[in-house]
Amino acid sequence: MNLQAEKLEIMKLILETENPGLLKSIKDLLWKEEKADFWETLPQSQKNEILEGIRDIENGDVVDYQEFMKKYR
Repeated sequence: MNLQAEKLEIMKLILETENPGLLKSIKDLLWKEEKADFWETLPQSQKNEILEGIRDIENGDVVDYQEFMKKYR
């Protein structure tokens, strides 16, 4: 099925539904797609911390979860 046919089928299903919860879910899903990527909303300090964490993981600088939790149990 091509993209246009998919869209038409979805529109048909939406028009036929009487379920307000389903309609809200669809609206929320489509609204989220239009919003900016959350990354763009983060302050630079948080972006830097996330990027540092990714670099640590890539460099193997990680702590095993079970070992970490032993300290706090």
